[in-house]
Formats: sequence, structure tokens, C-alpha cells
Amino acid sequence: MEEQKIVFCKGGGCTAKLGAGVLSRVLEKLPRGPEDPRLLIGYDSKDDAAVYQVAEDLAIVQTLDFFPPMVDDPYTFGQIAAANALSDIYAMGGQVRTALNIVCFPESMDLNILGEIMRGGAEKVMEAGGTLVGGHSIADSDVKYGLSVMGTIHPDKVYPNNQGQPGDCLILTKPLGVGIVCTANRVGEASPEAMAAAITSMTTLNKEASRLCGGHTIHACTDVTGFGFLGHLHEMMDGRLSCSIRAGQVPVIPQALDYVGEFLLTAAGQRNRNHAGPFVTFENVPFPMEEVLFDPQTSGGLLIALPREEGEVLRKELREAGLTAEIVGEILPRQEQEIYITMD
Repeated sequence: MEEQKIVFCKGGGCTAKLGAGVLSRVLEKLPRGPEDPRLLIGYDSKDDAAVYQVAEDLAIVQTLDFFPPMVDDPYTFGQIAAANALSDIYAMGGQVRTALNIVCFPESMDLNILGEIMRGGAEKVMEAGGTLVGGHSIADSDVKYGLSVMGTIHPDKVYPNNQGQPGDCLILTKPLGVGIVCTANRVGEASPEAMAAAITSMTTLNKEASRLCGGHTIHACTDVTGFGFLGHLHEMMDGRLSCSIRAGQVPVIPQALDYVGEFLLTAAGQRNRNHAGPFVTFENVPFPMEEVLFDPQTSGGLLIALPREEGEVLRKELREAGLTAEIVGEILPRQEQEIYITMD
């Protein structure tokens, strides 16, 4: 059975995503049909999900996400994969309605493993208040699992990822470092405490964070996943804004910094550095913290832009709800450097 676990978890989660640069080059060459005024958000803005208006007061939020395992336990993997897919609905400000399973599974592997994966996923869909309505499966050489999710939202209450305004503060609702911790775990170097913190983060829905955002003026929101904190922040700036980040305020799983010091890095983190690094200036930021900021997150937190006067209130509400939320910086008018990071 131990050999089965090793085969089951070769490395996955959002570290398995294609690099942002490669993906952009493919997407920009896709043919485009006639413009549809009912498509409120498509892939042009590199947003978290698509939003399509179906009535004056109703729009559909649609997303899909799946990946290979990043933990040994099938049930936990199912929870994480589902939480990650559901997160895109919350990042748009929507409510989860239905979900479809996406399954790739080897025919030679124990079907009880598949049952545990899907049980973990189904429980997270139920926790989100959604209904699991079916899915699709194929035989594959490796395990992959995720969801296609449909949510709903009022067309006037969508959170785009790129409409932040100068003066907005930036709030992050989960600690960074889960990609590095999972990498350390695959080679037997992660402590039980570090893995427990990573799993708690990855299995926590962004449902409550999104709900609390509903009481505030949210200019922009995204969830931090495979492109890392800095990759998603770069998308948030949209080529027209800059920002200042205080790395010392960014929540981090502490052991992740230690593992970087032992050079337990991810290839996806280096792809993120190659893509977003040219837009970033670091001042007195230690290398381990740099790597954490590029680290691909699986089922990461929300990164929220809202007026400064509301930011402290929202931060307090998030922390009272038990979330690790911090104000990590502010948006500035466009400057020579897009993202400026100090430790203080």
C-alpha cells in the first residue's frame, strides 16, 4: 500500500499548471467569434471565471479546474481539488449552484481510491451550498480530479480582477507557501505541523471571505493559485497600475521559508519568476521570501482591492471569522516599476 501512495502522489495541484507566458501566447492566437454583449467577462482579462448575463438581474459564473494529486491521502486530495475549483466562483463574488466531476483514473488502480477522492469533493460541494449533478471520467495513466462549476451573480455585483484603483489597499486572506511545503513533503522533509497548516489552508473554502466582501466596495478580486502571489498581482495591475507590497505583512506558513533555504523549490515557482519577475523590484527582501511570493498556490486565498477606509474593517471581519487575513500593500498610479516590494 505504501508503494501505491508514492505512485498516487508524484506532484500536482496548481504546480501542474502551464506557465502564464506559454498560456498567453496560445490564447492570443485563438480565433474569436462575433462580440457578444452578454459576455461580461471572458478570457481576455485573464480573470478567474467567465460571466455571462442571462437576465437583467442574473448572470452565470462558469469555471473549470482539475489537476494531479499533491497529497498522499485520496480523500484530502478530493477536498483540495474541489475547494480549488469552487474558489473561482467566490473570487468573482458569486454563489455556487452546481458542479460536475472531472475524473482521470487508471483502470489498474483500486477503485476505492477513486471513491475517496470523489467523496472528498462531494463534501466540499455540499459545504459550498452547491449540488453535484454529474460529471465525466476517462481512463488515464495518472490520477487527475477536479470540477466544472456553475454559479450565479447579479450582473452589477461582479468582482473583476483588474479594476483596482489608486489608493486601494490590498488584502490577502490565506498564507502563502503551500507549494513549497508540498514539495518538501514529497521528499520527506516537511514537518507534520507544516503539512497540517498547508492542508488546512488548501481545504478551507473562500466562501466566508467572499461573503464578507459583499458588505464592502470591492474594486478587484482574484484568488491566488498557480501563478503565485506575484503572477496574479501582475494580472491585477493590468498594465495601467502599480503597487507597493510590504513583504513582512504577507501571511506565510513559516516552515516554507526554511524549506526554501534548503533549496526545496518548485519548477512552477521558477516559471512564475521568469514571467512576473521583470515587473517586480525587491528591496531588502530575503531570497526565501522572494520564492514564497512566486510560489504556486493550490486553493489559495483571495487577493482583494478595496478603498483604504474599508480595508481595516474588512480585515477585522475576516480575522474574526478565523481567516489569516492581512493588509499587504496598496495600489498606486502607474509608475516606472509595476510592483515594488520591501520587507517593512
